[in-house]
Amino acid sequence: MLISRKQESPKCYIFINKVKLKQTEKFKYLGTIISNDGKTNREISARTAQAKINFQKIKTTLTNKHISIETRKRALQCYIEPVLMYGCEAWTISKQIQNKL
Repeated sequence: MLISRKQESPKCYIFINKVKLKQTEKFKYLGTIISNDGKTNREISARTAQAKINFQKIKTTLTNKHISIETRKRALQCYIEPVLMYGCEAWTISKQIQNKL
């Protein structure tokens, strides 16, 4: 992959043992989506979707009135927040994405 700000990404030709490697637009590395435009929109959308899925799994616990609000907040911080915020140190965030988060 070649990361560029240009609208159309430049072509890069790499050969290993006379075999040409395929150029890709995005790939997943250590659980993080890396794209050729250098933006993190896809990664943030994927993280948001994963957090929503995990929320749905424990929704009954988080909405149970018999469990104290402090316990429910701790469950949210332990099980949902890390999924959403994994790798956020490297994100480039615009105002639009900040509002979405």
